[in-house]
Amino acid sequence: MPSKMKVPLVISVLFLIISVSVIIAIAYVQINNEQTLSLGLKYGIVLDAGSSRTTVYVYQWPAEKENNTGVVSQTLKCNVNGQGISSYANDPTRAALNIDGCMKKVREFIPVNQQNSTPAYLGATAGMRLLRLKNASAAEEILTSIQNYFQSQPFSFRGAHIITGQDEGVYGWITVNYLMGNFLEKNIWRAWVRPRGAETTGALDLGGASTQISFIPEKSEQNPNNTVQVTLYGYDYNIYTHSFQCYGRDESEKRLLASLAQNSLGKQYVENPCYPLNYMVNLSMSHVFGSLCSASFRPVNYNPEGLIGFKGTGDPVMCHEKVASLFNFTACHGEQVCSFDGVHQPKVKGQFSAFSGFYYTVSALNLSGNFMLHEFNSSMWKFCGQEWSKLPQILRKFDETYARSYCFSANFIYYLLVQGYKFDDESWPQIYFQKEVGNSSIAWSLGYMLNLTNMIPTEGPLIILPMSSSLFAGLLFLFTTISALCLIFLLILLIRAR
Repeated sequence: MPSKMKVPLVISVLFLIISVSVIIAIAYVQINNEQTLSLGLKYGIVLDAGSSRTTVYVYQWPAEKENNTGVVSQTLKCNVNGQGISSYANDPTRAALNIDGCMKKVREFIPVNQQNSTPAYLGATAGMRLLRLKNASAAEEILTSIQNYFQSQPFSFRGAHIITGQDEGVYGWITVNYLMGNFLEKNIWRAWVRPRGAETTGALDLGGASTQISFIPEKSEQNPNNTVQVTLYGYDYNIYTHSFQCYGRDESEKRLLASLAQNSLGKQYVENPCYPLNYMVNLSMSHVFGSLCSASFRPVNYNPEGLIGFKGTGDPVMCHEKVASLFNFTACHGEQVCSFDGVHQPKVKGQFSAFSGFYYTVSALNLSGNFMLHEFNSSMWKFCGQEWSKLPQILRKFDETYARSYCFSANFIYYLLVQGYKFDDESWPQIYFQKEVGNSSIAWSLGYMLNLTNMIPTEGPLIILPMSSSLFAGLLFLFTTISALCLIFLLILLIRAR
């Protein structure tokens, strides 16, 4: 090759190397130094319209969801003043007005620019299920009044619905296992992954009008009436669940009071062995006999406005016997895979979380967490033998309605869990009586929100690149052109050198 061609050749090769290096460099910087800008938080509102009260929960989760299910956390809880919405059958508009105080707090909490896109749901449980059976038009008017109320609210209201007992049980199970970390955990790289070998936890929920049991049995259940399949975080779960209507704490006690008063209305006082000794109270006939759950005990001379006097005898043995009569254990005909009232149930398995009424009752007995069955029985027996004036003052001052009934509740829990669900000395310590995990309440509403986030579209993360698209494209075009020209020039030099 002539010496006069060597200099242009070296310059061309040098420019080609520089151009290719620059192309590689800008591509590497653009790809490996991109930043992901989080889209922030999304919010959801669930109104838990229970039989005794309504609770408003606000949940939040990152806009980028994990396997189509939001990583949800509770950020606000507000107890609505007044009774459950089912108690307003004669004044439906009041059911909506009562929730306004809590909704004001919600409006102050959720950013204004996100309120229009925040979904809100109301789920009514056993109290409204009973009202719908008794007076369907009244139940519909209550739900309509709530729908109308939310027309004036800035949120995206998705409806007021009466959920089934089965749904209530499943959503409670989802809540328990989510809070226990059985669905997701963060690995060493801070990414959400499914825990290895994680066992699920059963859920025991005791409300005012119904009670639910939900768990994954040892063997796959083939009973479609009691088995539900749910998909969370990309995995399927087959859950046994059953809801017992009229076996909530309040409705069960009404059945007890009705059975005691049925043939004793002529007496000055009806003796109640489950009330503390010397406790006295007058209750209306509508309270005792007015519910569908206690209607079968209704006397011929039923007068809703009439009063019945009850006097506590504080008799643990008699209370135990009376509570046992509330359950129909003979309907199972001795079958082991049956709880009561002829309901199929596989053998309980693994750990269980007992919340709502379960937690509050054992707390009144000075128990918490997990403990032995004999400890529960001992505490129950001691509590039930007390005189009203000797009951801890904090219980009597907090809420007389509940304080007078904790002996009944304890006996009811015993028969429900031991004789009904078949927990024994060995499996009872696997039950954890708890109100919340961390800062989140254990309630079906969180499971409801988790399930509903599957229907909320996932938003992709916003990517911020080091260079704008136009600058990156311009530089890429410039140095690609230079590289091409250098290659062409090199080819020409090589051809001429032959």
